[in-house]
Amino acid sequence: MKIDKKFRLDNKIAIITGASKGIGKAIARALGEQGARVVVSSRKQEAVDEVADEFA
Repeated sequence: MKIDKKFRLDNKIAIITGASKGIGKAIARALGEQGARVVVSSRKQEAVDEVADEFA
């Protein structure tokens, strides 16, 4: 069985701090691709908005 079938996060919520760039952004994207609803957080609202637009 492939890892992506074992590692599904449907109906889960992930809260990622520091998600506007780098590792945090990559983690947020990966968890979202596995079915999680992702909450992104950063110190600047503009950065959060940019990431949210990218993921939408």
